[in-house]
Parts: sequence; C-alpha cells; structure tokens
Amino acid sequence: MESSGELNDNKQHSSFYIQQTPAASPPVPLWKFVTVASIAAGVQFGWALQLSLLTPYSQLLGVPHTLTAIIWLCGPMSGLIVQPIVGYYSDCSTSKLGRRSPFIVAGTILVAISVFLVGYAADLGKSFGDSLNQKTKPRAVALFVIGFWILDVANNTLQGPCRAFLADLSEGDPGKTRSANAMFAFFMAVGNVLGYAAGSNGSLYKVVPFTKTEACDDYCANLKTCFFISIILLVALVAFALVLVKEPKFEKQINEAEQNGGSARFFKEIIGALKNLKKPMWLLMLVTCLNWIAWFPFLLYNTDWMGKEVYGGAVGDELFDEGVRAGALGLMLNAIVLGVTSLAIIYLARGFKNAKMIWGIANFVLCICLAMTLWVTKAAENYRKHADHYQNPSSSVKAGALTLFAILGMPQAVTYSIPFALASIFSESSGAGQGLSLGVLNLAVVVPQMVVALVAGQIDAAFGGSNLPAFVLGAVAAGASGVCALTLLPTPASELPTSKALGSTSFSGH
Repeated sequence: MESSGELNDNKQHSSFYIQQTPAASPPVPLWKFVTVASIAAGVQFGWALQLSLLTPYSQLLGVPHTLTAIIWLCGPMSGLIVQPIVGYYSDCSTSKLGRRSPFIVAGTILVAISVFLVGYAADLGKSFGDSLNQKTKPRAVALFVIGFWILDVANNTLQGPCRAFLADLSEGDPGKTRSANAMFAFFMAVGNVLGYAAGSNGSLYKVVPFTKTEACDDYCANLKTCFFISIILLVALVAFALVLVKEPKFEKQINEAEQNGGSARFFKEIIGALKNLKKPMWLLMLVTCLNWIAWFPFLLYNTDWMGKEVYGGAVGDELFDEGVRAGALGLMLNAIVLGVTSLAIIYLARGFKNAKMIWGIANFVLCICLAMTLWVTKAAENYRKHADHYQNPSSSVKAGALTLFAILGMPQAVTYSIPFALASIFSESSGAGQGLSLGVLNLAVVVPQMVVALVAGQIDAAFGGSNLPAFVLGAVAAGASGVCALTLLPTPASELPTSKALGSTSFSGH
C-alpha cells in the first residue's frame, strides 16, 4: 500500500484528482440510505423485463437466435462509454441541483422514451410498412433495437450515479459503504421479483386491453403492459428519493494542476485514471471480469434455455411460450433468494476477509449451478424420448430447473454488492472520485459482456443452436473467478485490524 506522501504526489501530477470533501454534517440517518437505494427497484424492474422477455420477443419479430446476442451488445457498449462518462461528470458537477440528481433525472426520462419504442415497435413497424405475413419485420426490428439501446443507455445513466449517491452519503466509512451497496442489491432483488412476476403472468395485458392490436399479439401486449408499470414505478421512486433526500454539500478544492492547466477532457481523464490505478483495483477488475464472463451467458439465454432445452419448444409455439413464462417464474424465485442474501451480506461481510471469502465461495456456487444446466437438459431430453404424449417436462425436471434459478440468487447478490463496495473502499486510498471509480470498475463488467455477446451466438450455432456451450464457458470462468478472489485480492488499509473502521456499520437512528 502506498504512503500518504506518494498519494499526494500522484494527486499533484494528475488533473484527475479533484479533491471534493463533504462539508461537516451530522450522521446520515438510515432512512435516507433506504430511500436512495430503493431507486434500484425501479431500475431493476425494467432490467428484469429485458432479461426475461426481450430475447424471445426479438425472435418473434424475426431476429435469428444467433443474432440476438449481437443486439445485446448495446448493454455492455453503453456501459463501457456511458457509466464512466456519467461517473466522471457527476463527480465534477457543480450544479445547484446536486452532483448526482441531474443524471438520475436524465436517465429516467430516457427510460420513458425507450419503453415507448420497445413496447410499440410492432405497431410502429406495421404503420411504416411491415407486412404481418412476413416472418421478419425489418422496421419493427429497427425500432426495437433503437429502443433497446436507449434503454441500456438510460439504465447505465441511472445506476452509476445512484451507487455514487450512496457512497457520498456513506462519507468514506467502509462499513456504511458495504451496507449501502447491500441495500442497493436488496432493492434490485425487489425490482427483480416484481419484474419477473409481471413477466410470468401471461394475461396481465387484460387489465389494459388497448395494448393488444393487430400487430401486437398477447405476448407483445403483455410486454407492453409490463413496461408501462415499469416506468410508473421508476418515476415514483426517483421523485420520492430526490425530493426527500438532499445530496451532501461538497467544498470543491482545485489542485495546483487544475489552476494552471484547466480541466482535461474526459477521455484523457479516464486514461489517466486507468494508468494511476493501483494493484488492488486491477485485481478487483480481474475477478469482476471473470465473474461477468460467467454470468452473462445465463442472463442472456436463461428463459430461452427454458423454452427450448427444458420445455422442448420452438420459437413462437405454445411450449416455447410456456417455457419462457416458467423461466420468468424461476427468475422471480432467483430474485427472492437474491433479496434475502443481500440482507444477510450486511451482517456476514463485516470485514474484508469475510467479504473476500464470501465472493470466492459464491463464484464456486455459480460454477456448479451452470454446470448443472447440462444435467437438467439431458433429463428433459430423456423424458421427451420416452413420453408417449409429451406436453410439458416432468415435475422433477421442472423442479430441478427452478431450483437452479433459485440457488443462483445467492451468488448474484454477492456480485451486485461486494465488488462495488470494494471499489468505493479502494477509491478512498487512491484519491479517485466515487463516480469515476465505479465507472472504471464497470469496464470490467461490460468488456467481458461484449466478448460473450460476440462469441456466444457463434458458439451456440456451431452446436446446433443450443445454449449449453455458453453455459459451460460460464462455469469455467466462474471457477477461475473464485480461485482469484480467494488468492489474489489484497486487504485495503482501511480494513486492517488497526483501523477503527473495521466492520463498522453505524447509522444515525433518526
């Protein structure tokens, strides 16, 4: 770990380090953390709909299975560009509205625009000349992809500033930082439960029957209805949080390099941030990268796997639709377990060594679950071969698949909380801003997603369109991530036994 003299020297030689220290204030009460973290429920409701419904929906519009992964490139690409930029400019913002609030509001507006484009893609495509008799509807696909990309940009615009807002409220306390990120993960689970519950209900559109049109069938109308609910929930939570919780006031202190040379452009700053990263942050990014190589294939293809491999259906038929809804139910169970685990992490990960061990074990659980998808698939195939009148998988096959979804909620809760808490802790010792540090960590999330999105479809196509090869790749990456987490991650200075911050998680009670 570098000395304070070395750290100060680094600050003087890089314009990236704009020291912003919070003005003296009383302890932040717990309800403010909860209120800000609740925004994650609105954000994740939309993510849940994306993950459970949009891959099958894109195929209904005529996008081939091998190209659906390419469409999902928009998520990691927008994360690669948007989150670091938003993080950097929110760190440097001097807006009277606050550092994080303007970006949270902008993200919410973009979500509303994207929801309209995705939900009405089929209707607008028909209006612009798509034929309902054609398998591929090019205009609807184009509008869907545009809306999909805007939705990912919006979600990335929202998530970074929300986490940075929580880090600001934590005032550099490692215990509060871990707990705040665990709260964020808990509300992500709440959003997942609501989103997957909505996605698994095939008749929700009947509440608003105008969503069903000539170009938009039951599945499409249900998706449209779910997105309407999503934007109402998000707007309500954002308004509630930003009205009730005022951002901490910061006294901006510009260093000598800033006074002489002015502020450098963002991309120079992000390159400078990467060049100045210390070894702990690089190792954190390595473990995170491997972790997301493991997660992304399952997040991309989970409901598709249920519809094709487990239920034995083809895109557009009844069996496939039932499998997709069963997958959404599995994801809802996953989200419930994720929420419970997120709360448990607050108490289990009191010190860094515990957090490090939990992350390593979670990756091994992920590895085993992804490998077990092979067993569930083979069991489903054997049942179909021997069933006289096959309609649905056996109860044991369904139970096995849903159990995997549920168990995966435990390592997912760890993935959604501990890496981001560690990034905030490491940023304290490096002098970087919370927003940009989280944006830099996000590079380790989105780059592996881009790689997987580019190769997963091709790998699956080489094996007859099966989702299993990508799952096996994920299992190998999860095992490697677990080994690296347990053997390579260092202990931050703030977590050493001599530090009073070890394991502290104290909030004001009022």
